[in-house]
Amino acid sequence: MAGNKDLRIIQITDSHLRKEPEGVLLGMNTRDSLDAVLELIRNRQETPDLVLATGDLAQDGSAEAYRCFAQKMSMFSCPVVWFSGNHDDPEVMAKTVEDRDAFTKVKKMGSWKFIFLDSSVREKVHGELSEEDLDLLARELARDQDLHVAVCFHHHPVTVNSKWIDTIGLKNRESLFAILDRYSHVRLILWGHIHQEFDQVRNNVRLLATPSTCVQFKPLSREFAVDDQAPGYRWLRLDSEGGVETAVVRADHIDFVVDLSSKGY
Repeated sequence: MAGNKDLRIIQITDSHLRKEPEGVLLGMNTRDSLDAVLELIRNRQETPDLVLATGDLAQDGSAEAYRCFAQKMSMFSCPVVWFSGNHDDPEVMAKTVEDRDAFTKVKKMGSWKFIFLDSSVREKVHGELSEEDLDLLARELARDQDLHVAVCFHHHPVTVNSKWIDTIGLKNRESLFAILDRYSHVRLILWGHIHQEFDQVRNNVRLLATPSTCVQFKPLSREFAVDDQAPGYRWLRLDSEGGVETAVVRADHIDFVVDLSSKGY
C-alpha cells in the first residue's frame, strides 16, 4: 500500500452476541442491531482498508456467537482484527476463528503502525495490560519511529466522567502512559467498552471510544443507566502526515427496543 494513501478504518465494538439468534441484551436483539449497523455501512458504501472489532463481541463467550460474528464480518474484503473484552472467552474465540491474522498484534499499513493489545482479564470486568503486552508495546514503539502509531484495545484508559464505569476501566493505565509518553509518533488510542462516544486529546494523542452496535450507556451518569441513542460504528481516515479524521454514525433509521429502567447487565 502506498505510503501517501489515506487509510480507511471502521471500528465495530461491543456487539454482545449470544448463542441463540433471538438473544437480547437489555431488551435489544443484538444480532438484529449488528445487522442494522452493517447495513448502514454497506449503504454508505464504506470500503475500509481495515476493520477493528474491539471486544465484547459475544455476551456469553459461546462458539456459536463467534461463528455468527465471523459470518457477518465476511462482508468485508479487508482484514478484520478481533479483540477480547471482559464478556469474551479468548480461548473459545481463538478456537472458533479460522483466520489467524484476526489476532495479529502488530500491523503496518502505509505510513501507520497499529499495535493491538489485550486488556481483558479472565472473569473480571475491569481491564489490565499484561507485562508481556506492555513489553511488546515498548519494543514496537522503539522501532519504526518514522511511522505514525495507533494503539488499540478494549477497556478505557482514561476517566469518562461516568462514576460507575470508571471503576471498571484499565487498572494499570499509569504503566501504559509511562510508555506512550516517551514517544512523539503515537497519534491515536482507540477502545470500546463504554458503549458511548468519546473524543479527547491527551499530549497530542487522540483518544477515541465508539458506541456499541447494540445498547448504549448514558454519558456522565454516576450509576448504571441506559441511553436511548441508536447503535452505531466509527469511521476513521488516517493520513500520511498523522492526521485523524473521524466520526460516529448511528443507525437512527431503525426502530429498536431497549430497557431504559435496567440497573445492570
